[in-house]
Amino acid sequence: MSVSDAPAASAGAGEADLPGSGPRGVPGWLRGIGRNGFAVLGLVPFFAYTVVFLGLPTASVAINAFRTAHGTWTLHNISLSFEGIYRDAFITSLKVALTTSAIGVVFGGLLAQAVLTTRRNALLRRVVTTASGVFANFGGVPLAFAFIATLGSTGMVTRMLHSLGFDLSSTGFSLFTFSGIVVVYTYFQVPLMVLVITPALEGLRPQWREAAEGLGATGAAYWRHIGLPVLAPALLGSFLLLFGSAFAAYATAWALTSGTVPLVPIKIGTLLSGNVITGGENLGKALGFEMIVVIAVAMVGYVLLTRRVSRWLR
Repeated sequence: MSVSDAPAASAGAGEADLPGSGPRGVPGWLRGIGRNGFAVLGLVPFFAYTVVFLGLPTASVAINAFRTAHGTWTLHNISLSFEGIYRDAFITSLKVALTTSAIGVVFGGLLAQAVLTTRRNALLRRVVTTASGVFANFGGVPLAFAFIATLGSTGMVTRMLHSLGFDLSSTGFSLFTFSGIVVVYTYFQVPLMVLVITPALEGLRPQWREAAEGLGATGAAYWRHIGLPVLAPALLGSFLLLFGSAFAAYATAWALTSGTVPLVPIKIGTLLSGNVITGGENLGKALGFEMIVVIAVAMVGYVLLTRRVSRWLR
């Protein structure tokens, strides 16, 4: 190669090394797709499933919530969903979700911490974690039947208490009322809290407590000034997750009360089945759209708080 050809060769080599360029002029982003093509291809079924079974139904609910039975646009469905029995259903659903979420956070958090304090007993921890996973996913008609057979009017525990001279109904408790739904929902809220909060509790450094005790802090002072402030985002995020779980539950409440307790999911099911109002499907979709908004806000808050917790405990 002659001396005159050297600058041209070096210039060509420099162009090939430029960021974003590739051999024979192939853009860098296109080469990246080629390298990760199989990985992207593997995600196609997931995205297709999400679009077909989540995206399209959500879009249909959101659109039809603002339409009449004749297809014209309207806000009547939304305004009607905040009146009368539908407003009461929203209030009751919020009460159930807030109450059971608070109970789940308190007792689930205490149970998880109690298990983690016995770090040497790995068997106990595995048993509690496995049982929590089973109980948190046990719901619907089987859960309602289990509680009816236990705490119903002729349930096993009810008859046992009656034989001991204690009438459970005299306390005002009934499994088929608001208080009964709270008890049943607590059954899966507490173990769900155990599963959610355990990683955050594990992230608390033992050195923090040792340093606090070395400075003369009591156990209560440690939790007040160090433990709870660090866990606050995780606790709030767990509360939002439990809130969404209880707010959207349907099958258990329906099988337990047959709709006598007004809840938003039950009202939606009744409207869509056409048992009350003929042509009220779009009103049911308006209620569904409002539920989607509430759950979306709760889940976005949960994700943001979870990210903050991961930065704290990294």
